[in-house]
Amino acid sequence: MTKENNLYELFKDAVILLLSVSLVLFVQWVKLIRNPKSTPITTDTFIGLGMLWLFSLLGIVISMLMKKVPWKIIQGFPILGWVSIVSLIFCLLSPYCVRVINAVDFLSLTTSVLAFAGISVTHRLKELTKISWKILIVAIFVFFGMYFMDTLISQIALNLS
Repeated sequence: MTKENNLYELFKDAVILLLSVSLVLFVQWVKLIRNPKSTPITTDTFIGLGMLWLFSLLGIVISMLMKKVPWKIIQGFPILGWVSIVSLIFCLLSPYCVRVINAVDFLSLTTSVLAFAGISVTHRLKELTKISWKILIVAIFVFFGMYFMDTLISQIALNLS
C-alpha cells in the first residue's frame, strides 16, 4: 500500500469513528430524554467520547504499523486488541481518563456496538448459510442458556435487594 492510500484509509476510519461517537452521544441523549435520572451529558461526556475516539484511532494506527512487522502473530493481531491495549495503558496511567470515560453512558456504548455487530453479520449472511445446520442447534442452546442465566441472576439480585 502506498502512503497516500494509508492516509486515505486512516482518514476514512477517523470519520467512521467520529460517526460512531456521534451515535453514542445521540443514544445517550435519547436515553436522557426517556429517563432524566440517567447519566447526564456534561463536558466530561464530550471529552470522554473524544478520548474513546482517540484510543480507537491510535489502535488502528498501531495495527497498520504492525502489519509491517515480520511476525505473523503480530500482523494478525486484531485491531480491537490494539485499541484495548491503548485504552488500558492510558486508563492505568491517568485517573482523569477513567473519570471522563465514566461520564459516557455504558448502555449507549453497547447499543451502538450491537448495531454495528448486526450490520456486519447481515453482510455475511451468504457465508453463514454455508455453515452446517448444526450451528443452529448450538445457537439455540447458547441463546437459551444466556437468557436463562440472565433471568436467574436478575431474579437473585431482585430477591437480595
